[in-house]
Amino acid sequence: MKITITGGSGFLGSNVADKLSQKGHQVTIFDKKKSNWIRSDQKMYVGNIFNYKDLENAIKGADVVFHFAAIADIDQALSAPIKTVNINILGTVYALEICRKYKIKRFIYASTIYVNSTEGGFYRSSKKAAEDYVEEYNKNYGLNYTILRFGSLYGNRSEDWNGVKKVVKSAFMKRKVIYKGNINSVREYIHISDAAKACADILKNKYKNKHTIITGTKKIKVSNFLQKLSKILKIKSKIQYQNKKNTGHYTLIPSTFKPKKGRKFIFKSSTNFNDGLLQLVSEIKKD
Repeated sequence: MKITITGGSGFLGSNVADKLSQKGHQVTIFDKKKSNWIRSDQKMYVGNIFNYKDLENAIKGADVVFHFAAIADIDQALSAPIKTVNINILGTVYALEICRKYKIKRFIYASTIYVNSTEGGFYRSSKKAAEDYVEEYNKNYGLNYTILRFGSLYGNRSEDWNGVKKVVKSAFMKRKVIYKGNINSVREYIHISDAAKACADILKNKYKNKHTIITGTKKIKVSNFLQKLSKILKIKSKIQYQNKKNTGHYTLIPSTFKPKKGRKFIFKSSTNFNDGLLQLVSEIKKD
C-alpha cells in the first residue's frame, strides 16, 4: 500500500514510518525538515503544510494518509493559540481537501485523549475542532477516516518537551529528580514502539470510520516512575514534587467534558414572522 505521513520526521511519525516500511508498505514522508531516520526504501518530501503544491505532491498517488503534522506540545499551544489554530486546524483541512480531491482511501488523524476532557487547553480545542472537520469530510464527501486518540507516549526519538523525557533528562543533568506536578499524578504510559505497531494495525477495515484510543495497558503512578528513575540513575536525594498547577495537564484522568447548556433568551416582544417576511419581500423588490 502507498502511504503518506505528514509530520513524518517527528517522534511519532518517524516511528510509524519505520513500522509501516517493515510491513512492506511504500512510505512517503512529508515534513518541514528532512527526517534524521529516513530509510533507503522511503521517499521524502520537504515542504510547508501551508504550501498547497508541496502538500499535493506528497499526497497524490497515495492510498492512505497519516496526518501527524501538528503542534503537539500542550505548553507551546497555550502560549501560541493562533499558531495552534493555523497548524492544527487549518493545516488539517488543507490535507483533507487534497485527500478528497485525489480520492484517498483513508485519512488517519492523530488526535488525543484530551478531546473529551476539560484539560488540554488550546491543544485540546484544536484537536477537537480538527476531529469535527474529519468527520464532516466523511459525511459530505465520503472520505473514510480513522481517528487515533493517543495517551502519554514515551520512548526513542521523543522531543525534549515530552513529559517522560523532560523528567529523565533533567534528572540526568542535575542529578536530582524533579516533578512539576504532585505525588498523586497517574498516567497510562505507552511506549512509542507499541503505538507504532497499533498504527500499522489500524489499516484493517474494522477500524475504518472509527475513533480508537491508543494508550498504555496499565495505570502507573508517576511517583513509582520517579522512584524507578532514581534507582536507575543512582540518585539518592529525595524526589522533589513542586506541586505546581500544571496548566492544561491532567493529574489522574482527563476529566469528562460536559457541554455547557445554553439558556434561551426570553423576549418581552418580538417581530411577527409574517410581518418580517413581508418586509424582506418588499426590500428585495426595491433592490
